[in-house]
Amino acid sequence: MMSEYQAQISWTRQPSERFIDLRYSRAHQWKFDGGVTVPASSAVSSVPLPYSKPENVDPEEAFVAAISCCHMLTFLYLAAKRNFVVDSYNDLAVGRMTRNDSGRLAMTSVQLAPEIVFSGAASPTDTDLDQLHHEAHEQCYIANSVLTAITVVGSWRHSPS
Repeated sequence: MMSEYQAQISWTRQPSERFIDLRYSRAHQWKFDGGVTVPASSAVSSVPLPYSKPENVDPEEAFVAAISCCHMLTFLYLAAKRNFVVDSYNDLAVGRMTRNDSGRLAMTSVQLAPEIVFSGAASPTDTDLDQLHHEAHEQCYIANSVLTAITVVGSWRHSPS
């Protein structure tokens, strides 16, 4: 199986910006094949205001979101296959940028902290949940594509039906 994914990244210098003095906006757009356009920018921690737009998505946030999203989608699939009904899955994922073994800045770790609510007749045990997260990590395409250490800490509860 082979798949291909595309994103069109577009940036245009504003006429008032000289560019070579490094005083230019990093605001740009990501356009995806489904038609969605996402306003993007560099992270304020990398390029200070006013040259970054903190309200826009930055590559570091998108990286963390991609890992979290892939884990969640795989987890939901696996839970459904085991007859566990998930009512909600909310994750506050946190990525940490530090120097890697080569001394380069890298997203060296991402911690996922999903809060999951189950309902229905089947209620997962802690062992079931650990296994679901482990399998979701093993099967997640994004996790399989990065060197970043990914950990899962979170909580779950069974909601009365």
